[in-house]
Amino acid sequence: MPATSQLYRPRRRRVAGLLAAAASLATAGALAAALPADAHGNPPGHGYGHGAGPGRYQDVQLLSFNDLHGNLEPPSGSSGRVTELQADGTTKTIDAGGVEYLATHLRDARKGNPYSITAAGGDMVGASPLISGLFHDEPTIEALNKLDLDVTSVGNHEFDEGAGELARLQNGGCHPTEGCYTDKKFQGADFPYLAANVLDEKTDKPILKPYWVWKKKDVKIGFIGVTLEGTPGIVSADGVKGLRFKDEVETINKYAKVLQKQGVKSIVALIHEGGFPASASYNYDCDASGGGSGISGPIVDIAKNVTPAVDALVTGHTHNAYVCTIDDPSGKPRMVTSAASFGRLYTDTTLTYDRRTGDIARTAVKSANHVVTRDVPKAADMTSLISKWNTLAAPIGNRAIGYISADVNSTGTESPMGDLIADAQLAYGRELDPETDLALMNPGGVRAGLTYKASGAEGDGVVTYAEGFTVQPFANTVNLQDFTGAQVVQALKEQVSGANAAAPKVLQVSSGLTYTLDLTKTGADRVVTDSIRLNGAAIDPAATYRVATNSFLAGGGDGFTTLGQGTGDLVGADDLSALARYLTAHSSAASPLVPPAANRITVVQ
Repeated sequence: MPATSQLYRPRRRRVAGLLAAAASLATAGALAAALPADAHGNPPGHGYGHGAGPGRYQDVQLLSFNDLHGNLEPPSGSSGRVTELQADGTTKTIDAGGVEYLATHLRDARKGNPYSITAAGGDMVGASPLISGLFHDEPTIEALNKLDLDVTSVGNHEFDEGAGELARLQNGGCHPTEGCYTDKKFQGADFPYLAANVLDEKTDKPILKPYWVWKKKDVKIGFIGVTLEGTPGIVSADGVKGLRFKDEVETINKYAKVLQKQGVKSIVALIHEGGFPASASYNYDCDASGGGSGISGPIVDIAKNVTPAVDALVTGHTHNAYVCTIDDPSGKPRMVTSAASFGRLYTDTTLTYDRRTGDIARTAVKSANHVVTRDVPKAADMTSLISKWNTLAAPIGNRAIGYISADVNSTGTESPMGDLIADAQLAYGRELDPETDLALMNPGGVRAGLTYKASGAEGDGVVTYAEGFTVQPFANTVNLQDFTGAQVVQALKEQVSGANAAAPKVLQVSSGLTYTLDLTKTGADRVVTDSIRLNGAAIDPAATYRVATNSFLAGGGDGFTTLGQGTGDLVGADDLSALARYLTAHSSAASPLVPPAANRITVVQ
């Protein structure tokens, strides 16, 4: 896997988005208090004065989003809503998302902003609904090209199918085993994927471009893209084979120096790592009681250590929404943003470029998240794209695989959808081996819930294969392994200890397995050992238990190292097939499946 085969090859570049005419963002009033007038007497924030040349300051619009995950159509259920804080302190939910609407919002936002850049924070593909995932995310790359995306970092999900497939998404070409899906060769991405901290183990060089510079006239801004260093722990081993992931801060600081040596002093970091906001509302005031006080998580330490040469951080991964300032190492506030996930929000940031210094006037940076509402006209080119790929997917996607009596939600520490998947894997495991005792499902593998209301012509309560694919898009296999009772207990404790101590990953468990999770305690003690029961009986540390998991957990993924130590491996079919088999066997139009009660884990808070 030579590095040179995976480098971004410049091809056609768009000009329409960069040449949109009109005035810049209406921030002159706000900036006037922070910045002096330029040498021509023009107020700050204006790109051009009344004289012969440009003014000192130029507003540059940065539109950004993250974690699209191939959601071309409007996401359903809670995945397609955002919470908005009202002036009176109450909240309301708003339906959001869908690239037909995202395109309209972005195009409208660019109007009047001749200096506009669109950037993304990774996970554009992977864990995608059927319309994209069935075709190895070619539809999403086509949609991003139409959105006039300028640049994105890689995320962990860009490695779901390995570096070779990521290179194909960048450079184009038909799929190596499935060939071309249409009569036209797949052209790849118009925009560069940045992977500064992802190195080929053999060459010790980045597998893709580490940085990219946007230029218009005399204005230039550099972008450095990284994914989280912990990517190998949350992606299948095959996906990251032959790759090394370096520290985010170390990498960004290294390439910031490289850009500065090239005369690029305005720099934005695209980081596929994020934080946890104090509010679920996208428009909460993160800085209400001090810079960045309304956010926690990995991005805080990263932001505090990334060189002050970087002017703003566009982040992702946690699927949360925030617009915060966090002090850089010199103690000066710096903007850190994230636009939730699935195309429900976009962030509009004003970067005021100082032509005299070539740097961003950070005291003037303004930013806000905006909802991708569905009350705007659909973008016709996106409607056409969706129609094309849906037509190809319809024979597979429209097939009914089961029936539900109500929404099967995927939210909460223990979710009905997570329990349903675990039950399906237990049932399938028992088909493979009647001695199978229990099943464990990683929460990150539950990508959505099932919605009772029909999404198309299938009818309310009908679960289609496409809907099942949206829930479980990874094509993991269902694996059986033997563990001692002590190992089962240890695996449960790894939910809240070791790599998962700071951000617990609570496994979804099959029927019959119960225990108490006491969040008032710390570390592994949060799993109350004496409470763990299987079909009412305590776990015997010396006994052998046959456990069904997906192949990701069976490889020790998500920090569950114990689950990578099983014996007597038996590999079955893919996990979506197991879910489809279970729904078909346990539901009918006359007797739909009732969502699990999600009462297997008792949570003490």
